Amino acid sequence: MSPNGTIALQGGGPFDANDDLDRRLLAAAGAQQVLVLPTADAFERPERLVAAAMNWGERLGVEVEALMVMRRGEAMEQSAANVVRRAKAVYFVGDQPIHLRSVLKDTPLWDALRDVLTNGGLVAASGGSAAAMCDPMVDPRGGAFTLGLGLVPNLALVTEAETWSPERLHRTRELANTTFAVLRTGDALVHTAAGWQVVGTVEVHGELP
Repeated sequence: MSPNGTIALQGGGPFDANDDLDRRLLAAAGAQQVLVLPTADAFERPERLVAAAMNWGERLGVEVEALMVMRRGEAMEQSAANVVRRAKAVYFVGDQPIHLRSVLKDTPLWDALRDVLTNGGLVAASGGSAAAMCDPMVDPRGGAFTLGLGLVPNLALVTEAETWSPERLHRTRELANTTFAVLRTGDALVHTAAGWQVVGTVEVHGELP
C-alpha cells in the first residue's frame, strides 16, 4: 500500500450509502472529478451504476467520468491506463470480484492505479469490488478464499455481509488464515498515511495490515 494516497473499502451501497464519507475523502484528495469503473458489473447492466454515479456526482458537486473497461484487452490498452493515471479519485463498483480480478491483474491499468496512490490520490471500491482489492479475496460463490488483486495485502473482506447467513459467515471465518473483516452496506475501512479508520460497525478479526 502506498503511504501517500487513500484507499477506501466500502461494504456496499455504491453511490448511495456513504455520501458523507465520500465528501470527506474527495475533499481530502482535492478531487473535483471522479473516474468510475463499473468493471465488476460487466455482465450486469453496468450502465445502471453509471447513472447512479452521475446522480451521486450532482449531490456531491463533483464531475463524474465513466471508464467502461469491461474486458482484459481494454485494461491492457495504454490509453485507458493514461486516463486512470491522470485521475485524483478512482471508484470501482460492481459485485463480481472474480471478473474484476481477471480484467485488471497485471495490466497497465493496474499499474496506473498504483500511480494514483503514489501521487496522493484516492482509490475507492464498494461491495464485491472492494473484496477484490484485497489478497486473499473471498470467493462469493462459496465463501472460500482465492487470489485477489493485492492492493491491500494480508486482508480479506466479506462485503454486503447483511446478505450472508450466519452459517456462511461462520464457515468463512473458520477458513481465514489472515486478518478478516466483515463489512455491511454503509460500513467502510479507510487507509491513509495515518493508518486505518473504521467507519460503521465493521467486525475485524486480527490486526489490520
